[in-house]
Amino acid sequence: MRFDTQPILENQRFVLFPLQQNDFAALYAVASDPKVWEQHPNHDRWQEDVFRVFFDGAMESNGAFKVVDKDSNEVIGGTRFYDYDPETDSIFVGYTFYATKCWGKGINSSVKELMFDYAFRFITTIRLHVGANNIRSQIAVARLGATKTGEQNMAAPGETPRINFLYEIDKET
Repeated sequence: MRFDTQPILENQRFVLFPLQQNDFAALYAVASDPKVWEQHPNHDRWQEDVFRVFFDGAMESNGAFKVVDKDSNEVIGGTRFYDYDPETDSIFVGYTFYATKCWGKGINSSVKELMFDYAFRFITTIRLHVGANNIRSQIAVARLGATKTGEQNMAAPGETPRINFLYEIDKET
């Protein structure tokens, strides 16, 4: 079995569908809320032209998903696999965001569990980048069992480099 970075992933509550060009409007409806990005290093991503660059990068990654709530059939956010490295047997999971109405309801942990369970069939280490000032996401990844392993200056495609913390979780954890 080969590692497909854009399968359809599903549990009882959510479906992760591979991101398509025609998903822009539905995903931007979620991303257009400035509160979604207030702690993010690129906090202007709520602006349509800035989000367009982010969305295009997601499409180019060949690992991006829209997250759909199965009960409402509503797009509630996005996430992705990126930077798969067979040499280190690892992949990154991130670029995740959800509608504010979804915060604090266990959605992130449910979606990440779905992604981790799938990825760990193929690799041994999952890595995550989290903005140095994004306390909300730092808490979320720590709850997933990830450990901070360093800091990295990085940039999403078309964006300014920013300091991010690097977290890791391995298959055994």
